[in-house]
Amino acid sequence: MAHGPRGPSSGSFTPVLLENPGAGLFAGYTPLPGAYDELFGRDGAPRPEFLRTATLLGALAPNEFARAQHLAELALLNQGVTFSVYADQRGAEKIFPLCLIPRMLSAADWAHMERGLEQRVRALGLFLDDVYGDQRILKEERVPRDLVLGSGQYLKQVHGLRPPGGVRIHIAGVDIIRDPAGTFRVLEDNLRTPSGVSYVLENRLISKRVLPHLLDKARVQRVDHYPARLAETLRSVSPASPSGTSAVVLTPGPYNSAYFEHSFLARTMGLELVQAPDLFVDQDQVFVRTTRGPRRVHVIYRRIDEAFLDPEAFRPDSLLGVRGLMRAYAAGNVALANAPGNGVADDKAVYPFVPEMIRYYLGEEPVLEQVPTYLCMRDDDRRYVLDHLDQLVVKAVDEAGGYGMLMGPQSTAAQRDEFRARIQATPRRYIAQHRIELSTSPTWDPTAKTAVPRRLDLRPYVLTGRDGSWVLPGGLTRVALVAGSYVVNSSQGGGSKDTWVLKGPGENAQRTPSVGAPGAGPAAVNNDPPGAAPGSDPPEAP
Repeated sequence: MAHGPRGPSSGSFTPVLLENPGAGLFAGYTPLPGAYDELFGRDGAPRPEFLRTATLLGALAPNEFARAQHLAELALLNQGVTFSVYADQRGAEKIFPLCLIPRMLSAADWAHMERGLEQRVRALGLFLDDVYGDQRILKEERVPRDLVLGSGQYLKQVHGLRPPGGVRIHIAGVDIIRDPAGTFRVLEDNLRTPSGVSYVLENRLISKRVLPHLLDKARVQRVDHYPARLAETLRSVSPASPSGTSAVVLTPGPYNSAYFEHSFLARTMGLELVQAPDLFVDQDQVFVRTTRGPRRVHVIYRRIDEAFLDPEAFRPDSLLGVRGLMRAYAAGNVALANAPGNGVADDKAVYPFVPEMIRYYLGEEPVLEQVPTYLCMRDDDRRYVLDHLDQLVVKAVDEAGGYGMLMGPQSTAAQRDEFRARIQATPRRYIAQHRIELSTSPTWDPTAKTAVPRRLDLRPYVLTGRDGSWVLPGGLTRVALVAGSYVVNSSQGGGSKDTWVLKGPGENAQRTPSVGAPGAGPAAVNNDPPGAAPGSDPPEAP
């Protein structure tokens, strides 16, 4: 039986409900053995918390869903929702594929994750304050001094500098996976220039346009207020009053892989998108050139890698940065988001010590688990890794996007030999982990025209301003579209899904900001695109 109008002419799509839902979208769907399926339990039935939504989705006939998926892809194309892959010699922009079947999270799971993310970002912020300050955690040998100060991401130039507003991690994108037991585990912390949130917002717009009735009935938390929250966060750390603050988004330019996102965020926040030649520094103050003359800038959301941010302080050959910017920052006249130097906290070799940071600075046990990790710089760990390369996932600490990685169980002997040599030559540069069987979710297969299980991860976004943190209810779900793949990165065949965080009983309003103000000092001290062009967003592109 059909309900309501449908068709591309209306710009939306209303599902045709079947008399027999078993013949619909999920007919014949079989979860992947050994993996946690996000939507279906081991008995093959939808998980109770998602029963309503799964029934609505499952009632779609495959041919109707195929048409909805086609409409979504047309919308992506028409709206130019793209990214670039620098490793692709053609240099062409690509559509970021979207699977219209959403990934769902229950209100209870989200509340747990939200607590863990706020806790983690708070501890990482205190770690950065400490490392660029008294270095107590290093003096007390809770984290190895050589590991931290030997990190390529540690910036001596910012030691002793206190960022305006007292916040270093204004925007965090923490990558989270789910293991076969259903446990959320942090995979990595992205604290420099995390990308991808524009796709979260675009995916939701397309879902609303193509499946409006389904989205309404599912009681999904909204995400469209992220730009307003981000603008509020930026203004909160301004050295000027919020009402008198001038903020801009600094981009390397249209050849950057994440330029779509830079322009999207500037536009939706109502801020100017600028490049280095648009800015200049005079008497340790930053100004933007306008048709009405220079205008003071108080906050910069910078999407340029810090090595290229200021040729006076870092790489002298940088054409992307603003000379004197770090002097203005040191004088407290401009806030930079995220703060330069954050990379030392999301170094993959520092990651194993984050639980210890949480205990040290907060006197709490970590809410979120992470993945046990071998540090190849340690003799015992390195021997184990070299003896078990065929069982481990090896990662270079300074690579991202699925590059610089060995998937041991799927590798050839030649690949293992190559990585063995690399590890022996520069052990500090590598870590290793046992492969976690990633959770799966029903994903549209356009060839078979049916839903199939595909592995995925999640990148939630945490904003932190002067008054505390706020977590966007949802995040970027990346999905491995290729059968059998564990790599979800867009540059290697990955796509995305809209992430639906369901409202709890009686929940209609959004949560207000929570947690204590960052930068307030330790409490009870016991005391988360490869091949990127120089200068921007390389480690955290989606």
